[in-house]
Amino acid sequence: MRVLGFEITRTKAIPPTGLSAPSNRGWWPLVRESFPGAWQRGVEKSRDVVVTFHAVYACVKLISSDISKCSLQLKEKDSDGIWNEVDVPAFSPVLRRPNRFQNRIKFIEQWVVSKLLHGNTYVLKERDARNVVIRLYILDPSRVKPLVATDGSVWYQLSRDNLSGLEQDGIYVPGTEIIHDVMVPLFHPLVGVSPITACGLAAVQGLNIQDHSTRFFSNGARPSGILTAPGAIDDETALRLKNHFEENFSGQNAGRVAVLGDGLEYEAMAMTSEDAQLIEQLKWSAETVCSAFGVPGYKIGVGPTPSYNNVQALDQQYYSQCLQTLIECIELGLDEGLGLDLKPSGRILGTEFDTDDLLRMDSKTLAETEDKLRNIKTPNEARRRLNLPPVEGGDSVYRQQQDFSLEALAKRDAKDDPFATTSSSASSQNGGDQSEAAATEQSAEEMAANSSAARSSIVRQFRDALAAG
Repeated sequence: MRVLGFEITRTKAIPPTGLSAPSNRGWWPLVRESFPGAWQRGVEKSRDVVVTFHAVYACVKLISSDISKCSLQLKEKDSDGIWNEVDVPAFSPVLRRPNRFQNRIKFIEQWVVSKLLHGNTYVLKERDARNVVIRLYILDPSRVKPLVATDGSVWYQLSRDNLSGLEQDGIYVPGTEIIHDVMVPLFHPLVGVSPITACGLAAVQGLNIQDHSTRFFSNGARPSGILTAPGAIDDETALRLKNHFEENFSGQNAGRVAVLGDGLEYEAMAMTSEDAQLIEQLKWSAETVCSAFGVPGYKIGVGPTPSYNNVQALDQQYYSQCLQTLIECIELGLDEGLGLDLKPSGRILGTEFDTDDLLRMDSKTLAETEDKLRNIKTPNEARRRLNLPPVEGGDSVYRQQQDFSLEALAKRDAKDDPFATTSSSASSQNGGDQSEAAATEQSAEEMAANSSAARSSIVRQFRDALAAG
């Protein structure tokens, strides 16, 4: 049987003997132990429920969307050590369209979501007859199990996934056919731990606070309480009073006027929102979730926005403490998974996210930055950054007039003594031009003599005219 371009027979499907699965402590789909003994009592929250907490959803959505919106480029390193974007038929198509049902943005988005929520991302490769990867499929982490053989080789047990082309359970594939991106391997190198492990209890607390608020405000923002009688009453009377009070003065009927007779008194029992510091507790839960994901609180509307107005610095901080590791792991996983690290055809290739899409500056800041780099970048390089066409003469680096050009400095440094005040060549040039200098000097003397004779003639003519008159 050929599965996704990988030939799997019944013999090949049998993994090496001695396979053992690492501790799957990080794979549990439940947030256990919200309090001591909760697991034994069946009190547990599933990951699907924890994601409904607004801070968890906002962090996952923000991180995955920010990474996926960065364009993924295939680059080649040239002889000068500069990485330039290229198009290679063997690799570029799968980077532009990883599979038949996902575009690049949704593929990267699911990659990041799987890693954040489950701690692991498993990407199955599909190869063609040339052994070139032509499609990539992100698998459901709950249906994949890594296995380690006695010889140390890594295998993966895959369950049925019709969307990814796996038509049966119990398929074993070697580690070379899976790109495994691990979050933080706290317990085993092949088992990543999701940030939800650290912030799950805070998320559960936040959900409980919201549930309490919902019940509180659905009851007319009036806390529950007890009815007390001055004397002893039987159970039947107590039940009748309880039912009567709940029917007429709770839920949509909250806020109605209750008339209590026979000395009955109402006493509130639950804490008010002010006593429980509801808002502060809910804010603390959200901030704890943000700290586990490495997201600044103001990015999801939790906490105040920093007072200083430097958006680029704030985005750079967010990139460094939250996104950079995730981006680098995806780039490295694709490089190794597609075989780019093997230097195909002797070329040095690699994938790279264009973070300019993430750290994009406003037009004013971008123009000022490019203007300050005019002594380093050519005008056409700056225009390309501004999405403008090149202009004639824009491929040279310009400096101010009092500065020397790089070409002039290179010619000077090529001399035997670049910093000498005189040189033999200058002396010979001066000697060779002596005749020309002498001729120039003689011509100047003749012009001076002629000018003096002309002035004398004019003076004599003026005197003769005065004498005649």
